[in-house]
Amino acid sequence: MKSKNMSKLLWVESIFVLTLILAGTAMAQAPSFRPVATVLQIMQGMVVPNSDVIFKVSHNPPKDDKEWTNVQNSAITLAEVGNLLMIPGRTSVYKDLIDTDIKRNGDWAKNAKALTELSTRAFHAASAKDIKELDAMNNELEATCEHCHATYHPLRGNEPLP
Repeated sequence: MKSKNMSKLLWVESIFVLTLILAGTAMAQAPSFRPVATVLQIMQGMVVPNSDVIFKVSHNPPKDDKEWTNVQNSAITLAEVGNLLMIPGRTSVYKDLIDTDIKRNGDWAKNAKALTELSTRAFHAASAKDIKELDAMNNELEATCEHCHATYHPLRGNEPLP
């Protein structure tokens, strides 16, 4: 009986050790990301021009497939920007505030994820040529941007959170 229990224990321990080795290997192979652009550069170079395309659809709907493709491309770019903004160590006027917030309550992370989710919705709406859905989504996207800017935009005159 002892021999059978010892065999089971050895089997469980072997699986545990193998799992740890495989997990360590997977973690060692995980890509490391190195931010290149500052938050301001991302906003000016990617967010502003691509969000302008999305926001203008309500007033100036695409007229052909080429224009709809442009809206799709802008939406998917914004969706990926949310991911870029989550890379730790990105330089910003409020870098310490952002890094601390991600660890503390995640408002920065919530806003970045909302940008990704809403922009993905915009992509699907543009793919379906659904102006009504783009209009509805635009209000949510604008509110998400304003919420983030109220806390993190350096020109808004807000003091960093304690």
